Amino acid sequence: MEEQPSQPQDPKSAAPPIKRQILWQLSLRIVVLSILLTITILLQGKSIGHPFPPLTYVAYFVAGVYIFTIISAILLRYVRRRFVRFAYIQIIIDALLTACLIYSTGGSQSIFTVIYFFPIITGALMLFRRGGLFIASVCTLSYGTIIALEYMGRFPNYFPVFWTTPLTNLQTAMHQFAIPGLSFFLVAVLSTLLSERLRWTEAALSRTSLDYGRLVLLYKQIFDDITTGIITVDSSGKISSFNRAAEEITGFSDTDVVGNMIEDYFPDLKSEKSNQIRPVVSITRKDGEKIPVGYSWAKLNMPRESAGDEDWRVFTMQDLSKIKKMEDQVRQAEKMAAIGEMAAGVAHEFRNPIAAISGATQMLSSEFEAGTPNQRLINIIVRECDRLTGTISHFLQFSKPVMPEKKWFSMNGLVNETLLLLKQTPNWNNIIRVKTDIPENLDCWADPRQIKQVLLNLINNASHAFKPDQPKNQKIFIKADEFSAENKVEKTWIEIRDTGSGIPDKIKKKIFDPFFTTRENGTGLGLAIVRQIIESHGGEIQVTSKEGEGTCFVIRLPLPRV
Repeated sequence: MEEQPSQPQDPKSAAPPIKRQILWQLSLRIVVLSILLTITILLQGKSIGHPFPPLTYVAYFVAGVYIFTIISAILLRYVRRRFVRFAYIQIIIDALLTACLIYSTGGSQSIFTVIYFFPIITGALMLFRRGGLFIASVCTLSYGTIIALEYMGRFPNYFPVFWTTPLTNLQTAMHQFAIPGLSFFLVAVLSTLLSERLRWTEAALSRTSLDYGRLVLLYKQIFDDITTGIITVDSSGKISSFNRAAEEITGFSDTDVVGNMIEDYFPDLKSEKSNQIRPVVSITRKDGEKIPVGYSWAKLNMPRESAGDEDWRVFTMQDLSKIKKMEDQVRQAEKMAAIGEMAAGVAHEFRNPIAAISGATQMLSSEFEAGTPNQRLINIIVRECDRLTGTISHFLQFSKPVMPEKKWFSMNGLVNETLLLLKQTPNWNNIIRVKTDIPENLDCWADPRQIKQVLLNLINNASHAFKPDQPKNQKIFIKADEFSAENKVEKTWIEIRDTGSGIPDKIKKKIFDPFFTTRENGTGLGLAIVRQIIESHGGEIQVTSKEGEGTCFVIRLPLPRV
C-alpha cells in the first residue's frame, strides 16, 4: 500500500501539504541549480581548474531542467490523489539530474557530490522513512554507476588529462564509492529522524490547537450564554471583557465599557471583603434607571507574563430587580388574599340585609300607585338592590373559584343553549345577528357549567360593543373546532368575534383586571372571572381588537391525552 505521509486536514484547503511541498521542491531545484552553476562559471573563468563541460552543454542541460520543471509544475495542477507517487518521481529525477551533473564534472572528483544530499533530505522530509531510505538507495546506485564508468575509463573527452586520474585500482574505486554511499544513508537516517520528530510535533501541535480552539469556543459559548453577568478587570482597573448577560443587566454594550475604568461605570462594585455572602448594591443602567444587583468578585490567576501582576479580578452580578418585584408581588398577593378573604366575609354579610331591603321594598311598592314619585323611588331601590346582589355574587364567585368538573359535552348544544338564554333577557338587542360555525360532532372536555358562564359573559359583552348610532352591521360570530398545537397537544379552539366599536389600545391591557369596567352598570368582574375559569381548565384566552372594526376573543382548551 502506498504510504500517505501527509494528508490534508481541511477538505476546503487550497492544496494538501504534500502538494505545497512538491511546489517548494520544484522551486528549490531551479534555485539551487542556477546558483551553483552561476558561481562555478564565474569563479572558474578562463583558468584551468575543475573539469567542466563546454558552456553549450551546460546551456542545454540548464534549459532542459527548466523546461522539465515547468512541465512538472503544470502537471501538478491536474494531480488529484497521487501526490506521493508524483513526489517520488520528482525526487528520483532530482537524484538522476545530480548524477548527470557529477558525471559531467569529474565523477569521483566532482565538487558537486554534496548535491546528492538535497534529494535525500527532501525525500526524508516529504516521504519520511521509506522515502528517505529509498532516495538514499537511488543516489548510492547512481553514484556507484558513475564510479564504475570512471573505473572502466568511460569519461567525456573534455576532461583535462592532468586533472582526472582514472580509477584503475578496484580497491580505490570501492573506497571512493563506500564513503559517499555511507554518507548518503547516514544523512537519510538523520533526516528521517528529524522529519518524523517534526511530523510528531506538528501532529501534537495540531491536536493542541484543536483542543485549544474547542476550549475557546466552549468558553465563549458559556461566557456569552450564561445568565449571570460577568465582568473581568485587569490590573489597572480597566474592563477587559463584558459578557452578554452583563449587557442585558446594565444596558451597556461591550464596546461601550471595554478598555474603560470600571469605576467610571460601576463605582459601587467594590473588590473589598464583605460580611455578606453576596453584597447587594444599586447600579445605574445606561438608560438612567437604578436597579439592585447582587455581586461577588474573585482574583484571576493570570499568567505573569500576560498580566504583569496578580491583580486581575472577575465580577459576577445578577439582576435582583425581578426578584424584588416578585417579592413585592408575593407580599401584595398575601395582603390581597387576606383582604379578599375579609371582603368575601363582609360581602356575604351584606347579601342578607340587601335581600331583606329588596323584599321589604317590593312589599311597600304595592302601597303606591304606578307612576307616582314614590313608586319611581321604590323601583330605583329594587333595581339597585338587584345590581348589588349581582355584584356580590360575582365577587364571591371570583374570590372563591370552584374547581372545574370536566366531562365531555356537545359544544354546539352548549352554544345554542347559551344563545337561547341570552335572547330571553330583557337587555338583549334583537337587531344583533349571531352566526355560528361549529361542527355538529364537536365535543369539548371541560366543565359545561363554567364554560357556559364564559360564553354568557363574552357574548353579552359583545352585544354591548355596538354604538347606538350603529343600527346596521351588528354581527357576532361564534366559531369552534379542534387543532393540534406545536407540542402535539390537541385543543378545542373557540372564537367569539363582534363587529362593534372595538377596545381602545390604552385600556386593552386592563380589561381582565378585577373591577375594571367601561359600562355604567357593569361590575368589572365578568372578564376577570372568564380568565380565571379558562386558566383553571389549563387553557388560555387572547384578545385582539381594533377601534372601529370590532373585537375578537380566542379561547384554547386542552383535550385529554389518549
